[in-house]
Amino acid sequence: MRIYLQIPASEGNPPRYCQFVLQEDLLGGWTLVKEAGRQDGGGRIKREYYVSREEAEHALIKARDAQVARGYQVVFVQGDRLAPSR
Repeated sequence: MRIYLQIPASEGNPPRYCQFVLQEDLLGGWTLVKEAGRQDGGGRIKREYYVSREEAEHALIKARDAQVARGYQVVFVQGDRLAPSR
């Protein structure tokens, strides 16, 4: 599952992005990979581990909603359907 969000460029600043990817690991756990940065440069990556898919999906939805509240727009969604952002 993958969600890509972007905030438009502002005067003198390139667009910013954030991406959330949910991956199952080999031991049955789940990893939420969060990447954020500027379009013209490198981003930073953070990984969070969860025991169940439900916990991981809840964290993904919470992270997405927090970024939408900050002005980011969902550009791309791949994978399972998620609850709509508020």
